[in-house]
Amino acid sequence: MNPKVTVIGSMNMDLVAETERRPEPGETVLGEQFTMNPGGKGFNQAVAAARLGADVQMIGRVGDDAFGREIISHLAKEGMSTNHVEQVTDTSTGTATIVVSEGENNIVVVPGANHRLSPEDLENVEPTIADSDIVLLQLETPMDTVTAAARVARRHHVPVILNPAPYQALPTALVHQIDYLTPNEHEHRLMHHDALLDHFDNPLIVTKGSAGTDVYNHGKGSTVQGYTVDPIDTTGAGDAFNGGLAARLASGSSLTEAVRYANAVGARAVTKLGAQSGMPTHQEVLQLMDEMD
Repeated sequence: MNPKVTVIGSMNMDLVAETERRPEPGETVLGEQFTMNPGGKGFNQAVAAARLGADVQMIGRVGDDAFGREIISHLAKEGMSTNHVEQVTDTSTGTATIVVSEGENNIVVVPGANHRLSPEDLENVEPTIADSDIVLLQLETPMDTVTAAARVARRHHVPVILNPAPYQALPTALVHQIDYLTPNEHEHRLMHHDALLDHFDNPLIVTKGSAGTDVYNHGKGSTVQGYTVDPIDTTGAGDAFNGGLAARLASGSSLTEAVRYANAVGARAVTKLGAQSGMPTHQEVLQLMDEMD
């Protein structure tokens, strides 16, 4: 039986315009290329876990619009259940409008329907959460909703991974209900600044890209070696890592084994263009590990 991963989080449509230079205020410039891709941290991580063989339940909200219908269709194509992805009528599907120029990104995120996922919604899907092997959370839905999701999972002794991105200070009530915390180096520094880690006693997993991943557990720290590849597109590398970690922990792997595997998932993902399109299969990850170990 495949491991059961429930991902609770954001689903966006990414609208990407590439141009030679960014427009000045009030100026219009001609773009070179436009692409539209499903995205959002929750959705990206769900796709990663599903490609690796997990049975993924996505819980979230989209608008009753063309983008929402496209996202639901894409979920189904990736083999994920759409039972708990509802379309809401009072706002649009979340979007990220991205202008790419001179090697830099300017991004405007409109959360839209992602902010319609409420704590009450999580109580209503309690049986699904209870039936999971692991729950994966991020911070692109309201903090009260994230806290409610962790609370429901803890009630049924289901482990919770929180990827604290995009970073914001975490309430103590949430910190106490997290089993695995996965910041990157920048988020880790902010957590120290906010003294959030003073209240966290469970595994802390700090991702550092090709430099590996630092794991702090029971007062001891160690580094799990990363994988060096020639990157093509680093978009979604962190989401790939978290999806891989969730899939492997849900299957019963030890923490060190799961982190090592997740490092390979992230490394393999950056060798392809696109966040979701770059998410590797289990066989692709094993091939990379065999070649480099």
